[in-house]
Amino acid sequence: MKNIERYILKGFDKKLKKQKVLLVFGARRVGKTHLIKQFLKNRKESYVYLNGEDIQTHELLSRQSVENYRQLMGDKKLLFIDEAQKIQQIGEKLKLMVDEIENLKVIVSGSSSFDIIQSVGEPLTGRKTTYHLYPFSEEELAPYEKASEQADKLKERLIFGVYPEMYLMDNKDDKEEYLNEMVSSYLLKDILIYDNIKNAQKIYNLLKMIAFQIGSEVSFQELGKKLGISKNTVERYLDLLTKVFILHRVDGYSKNLRKEITKSPRYYFIDNGLRNAVISNFNGLEQRNDIGQLWENYWISERIKFQEYHKVYSTNHFWRTYNQQEIDWVEDRDGKLFAFELKWSKEKTKIPSQWAKAYPDSEFNTVNQWNYKNWLLS
Repeated sequence: MKNIERYILKGFDKKLKKQKVLLVFGARRVGKTHLIKQFLKNRKESYVYLNGEDIQTHELLSRQSVENYRQLMGDKKLLFIDEAQKIQQIGEKLKLMVDEIENLKVIVSGSSSFDIIQSVGEPLTGRKTTYHLYPFSEEELAPYEKASEQADKLKERLIFGVYPEMYLMDNKDDKEEYLNEMVSSYLLKDILIYDNIKNAQKIYNLLKMIAFQIGSEVSFQELGKKLGISKNTVERYLDLLTKVFILHRVDGYSKNLRKEITKSPRYYFIDNGLRNAVISNFNGLEQRNDIGQLWENYWISERIKFQEYHKVYSTNHFWRTYNQQEIDWVEDRDGKLFAFELKWSKEKTKIPSQWAKAYPDSEFNTVNQWNYKNWLLS
């Protein structure tokens, strides 16, 4: 099996400091545990490993005292807690450890941002560095793929996505089975556990509706009517789906024009494979009528990874007016606007006239399957 180097390991070692906590977020199965264990193995440093899903871990950490935690660590100065969001008051416990145990270094992973941001974030202000791990990125895979096979690999990724275990599988049936299990057994499970939601079918049906609306604005009220739930519940469910790293929300951009649409957001899946599993469609591109949606979702998810890994600080939007002029992706960086129109084919795209007039200093690009890596590789 290939051991594909993950980008966040660049500089990871320098961020692991005494009296500090390294937080690694990401969806289930993106390789957080494997990445951290490989990192620690290469350091050849003894460490204490705790799993937040193990009841014994909860018992070991339940007595919140310095002496208890010193006994737990013994002579070791490195602690790794996996799935830390499962542990009650984990932020306060980690604060006590790093404040009171001399030379202690801590790495924490989490597969949702529900409790971990609230309970870890606030107590550890000034004591933590945060990383977000995604499925494989174009930049991570590029060194391992021949130039002659990249076009076919791209088409495959539009269908199956880039979850690490799945990517390394050769059999199409195995890939489909893997992704179907991801949706039913892992991702939805997180939501049901963390927010006491009883009706998994509502969540699944909502995801399916979102999957068919890639690249379009979402109406909470309209979705609520179709599902038989309130618009507020729809919005809450979608918020939960972003917090377990299934969806990514993008809002409309507006600054100069009254005709710009800003009230309704768009949603994209973090991974194309998840999107296709939700709608039960793994057909090849030649058999599909949603290539535009697949391409838009894929490039945007990859661009988000690039921004995160390279610390490109941007607020991301789409842009559309009531008379149907639109731009798929707008980045607001350091006071300058960068607009991107996403086209699978090589057709030329003109900058929308209203955008050009309202934002004359912006930069406009058309992204297609031949030039898309220009914005995904360093």
